[in-house]
This record gives sequence, C-alpha cells and structure tokens, in this order.
Amino acid sequence: TLYSYALLVKTLTYVCFGTVVIDCVYCRTNGQCFAIIEEDENGEAILTSGCMKYEGSHFQCKDSPRAQTRRTIECCDTDFCNRDLQPTLPPPMDTGTYFGSAHWLAFLISMTVCCCTLICITVVCYYRYKWQTERQRYHRDLEQDEAFIPVGESLKDLINQSQSSSSGSGLPLLVQRTIAKQIQMVRQIGKGRYGEVWLGRWRGEKVAVKVFFTREEASWFRETEIYQTVLMRHENILGFIAADIKGTGAFTQLLLITDYHENGSLYDYLKFTTLDTQSLLRLAYSAACALCHLHTEIYGTQGKPAIAHRDLKSKNILMKKNGTCCIADLGLAVKFNSDTNEVDVPLSTRVGTRRYMAPEVLGETLNKNHFQAYIMMARRCVTGGIVEDHQLPYYEMVPAEPSFEDMLEVVCVKGLRPTVSNRWNGDECLRAMLKLMSECWAHNPASRLTILRVKKTLAKMVESQDIKI
Repeated sequence: TLYSYALLVKTLTYVCFGTVVIDCVYCRTNGQCFAIIEEDENGEAILTSGCMKYEGSHFQCKDSPRAQTRRTIECCDTDFCNRDLQPTLPPPMDTGTYFGSAHWLAFLISMTVCCCTLICITVVCYYRYKWQTERQRYHRDLEQDEAFIPVGESLKDLINQSQSSSSGSGLPLLVQRTIAKQIQMVRQIGKGRYGEVWLGRWRGEKVAVKVFFTREEASWFRETEIYQTVLMRHENILGFIAADIKGTGAFTQLLLITDYHENGSLYDYLKFTTLDTQSLLRLAYSAACALCHLHTEIYGTQGKPAIAHRDLKSKNILMKKNGTCCIADLGLAVKFNSDTNEVDVPLSTRVGTRRYMAPEVLGETLNKNHFQAYIMMARRCVTGGIVEDHQLPYYEMVPAEPSFEDMLEVVCVKGLRPTVSNRWNGDECLRAMLKLMSECWAHNPASRLTILRVKKTLAKMVESQDIKI
C-alpha cells in the first residue's frame, strides 16, 4: 500500500548517545529509535539510545522479560522521541518467579529421577534381603536334614539300614520327606494317564520321580501304600525310595520316588533289541520271581499279604542293566485278606489294559488271578527271540485300541488266543515256552498253572542253559 511504501522511504532523526554509535549525537534511520537500560557485570545500570533499521526492529523492541540479564528496552518512531524514554530495570527475580522458570522444570526432573532411583534401590534391597532370608532358611533346613541323613550316605545304604533295623516297610517318614525335598528335577522321560515321570538327582544319584496329577491323589496314595507294605522289597520289583506331597505355591505335586533304570520299559526295549534264548529265559524268570513274591502271603506278626498287580503289561515292566527286569506301576494293585477271603477293592471294578486281561476279568465271572497278562508278556519276548517284527497280543484280531466288547468277543466268546509261529517248534527252548504258555492261558482259571509252578519250571530251564542271573 501507499502507506507502507511511505513508511519504507521515510527517514527519521533520533538522539544517539552511549555505546551504539561512537561520538554520535544524532542518527537517521527508516526504522525506530530505542532506549535500553541494562545491568552490567558490576551490577551498575547503563542507559543506551540509538537507531535501528526497519528490518527486525519490531522483534528487537519486544525483548523477552526472562532474558539472562536484567534489562529493559523501549522504542518509538518519531523525531527525537527517545530523549523522553526512561526505561527502568525490572525488579530482581523473587522465589515465585524462580519456580515459574526453567529451573523449576529442572528441579522436577531431578526430583523424579531421585525418587525413581530410591524406589529401585528399595526394591532391590527388599528382594536381596528376601533371597538371603530364604537362603539362610534353606541352609538351616539342610543342617537339620543332616540329622536324618548324614553326609556320605547313599540311597543303597539308607535302604539297607531300613531293612535291617525296621519292619521292612520302607524308609522312615522323615527320611522320605527329606529326600523328596532335596530332589533336583533334570528332565521329563515319560508321561501316562496318572502323571509324568521325571529323571531326578539326589546327591548325584539318579532317581525316577513319578509326579501324579492332583486329581489322581487316590492313585498316588494306593501305590505308596502298596510299596510300603511290610516285606514288599524284592530285587525284581521296582525299588521304592520315598513319597511326599510337595507344595510349590501355585500347585501341589504328589511325588513317588523310585530307582531309575535307563533301559526303559520292556515295551520300548523289544522295539530295538533282539532276544536270544538266554535273554528270553532271564527276562521270563525274573518276571516270574517278581509275580511269585507279590502273590505269596507271608505269615507272621509282621507278615505280608498276597498282592495282585492287576495291570501287568510290557509297558509296566522295566529293564535292568543285567538283563533282568522288575515290575513297576502298582497303582491298581490290591491286597488279599486271607482271614476274610476278600480283596480291598470293589469286585465289580474293571481295571487294567484290555489287551492283557484274563477271560474271567473281561467277562466279570470270577476273581481268580491276573496271570494271563504274564503269559502275554512272555509271548512278546518270544516273538522278539524269533527275530520277527514285534507285535502286540491279538494284533491281527482286534483294532489298535480295542474295547472291552472287542476283547470279550475274541477271548471269551470265540475262545481265541494269540497266534504263534510254526518256527517255535524248531527250537527246544521255544517249544518248552510254548507248552508253558498254553498251560497258563486256559479258559478255566482252575486249569492254569500257578505262578510258583511257572517259576520252578523256568528255573529248571535256566539251569539247563547254564544261565547266570
């Protein structure tokens, strides 16, 4: 506009003194004149006047009131107008002004950092104190445990002491709880319908830890009770070490600690191992010894009742390093009371693995014994000895997961038994095993051989083959 153009070309005359222009009394400019007062380093007020160019004069005249130094600038745009300007210094910054400045922000940040640091230090100190307290308690418990289990004692020593100094029902309860508390879990090695099996370590010794699901407390209690039966320990029955209920805070663990056998179950062993005649007899004889010990009732003040396994199969038989085996998984076992001629479970309960059940169990007609399962296990061993593909009993007659009705139809109605190869008749040992099995899987339980008779027969076969067990 014309007005703006006039402002650009207009020149004004101002008073000039101070340090802006040396030896200047008057100055000319198309901008504004100013008068500024500021405080120097010594705290003295210095007044200065002069001219400013038009460019940027409006910004320079609007000086920030929060500048680093105390100063005040005033501007005007008429001739000699700055002679009448009398700027004054602003008052010193008080406390309220200080807290409203950038120093207040720095103060807040520093206080926040200090508080956070203090909180972190407090949390670290708390957890460190808690950790030290738990560690002291742990060491105190270990010292107390030494009263029950001295340093240097192995599991074998403890078990031998318990057998010689007690009734033969297992380790004392306090020793069992101490061992269970000191067990270190290594890795999971198996899983079943009742829980998981872990490899554990106790003072460097390998042990097997069966962890039952919480809902299977009855099974844990039953198996613990059976293992702790008086005079139960036998070299061909899985060695029981300890049992305990361990709480972890979030859930409860039902622990059953036994000997560890790295070869695994007979079921897995036969998949990768071919049995010769000596291996077959060694396995069959050791399994028969275990069953004979279970079935035998020992009379006396601290006697042992007759026990039936009720779930004998190749998966519940473990292989030992010396080629023999031991029977495991006694969760379904029952005791026989000779005084009342009764067992301690309902007679109508159908349990165990269907493929290995005896005819009277499938038909629920008689509660005689479960020796049929032993014969099925022995047949699997013989099949391995012939170097044929390992197969489950009745594999060609029933589905992979047979029902009770399937097994009832095959075993009871049709009266069928597992097939055998004609090559069995070509070997004297296998021919004797075939005869023994045929006498043990008769439909009528009264016609079957007893486990003691089977044990004696196998003992003669072992002796004839000069097998060392």
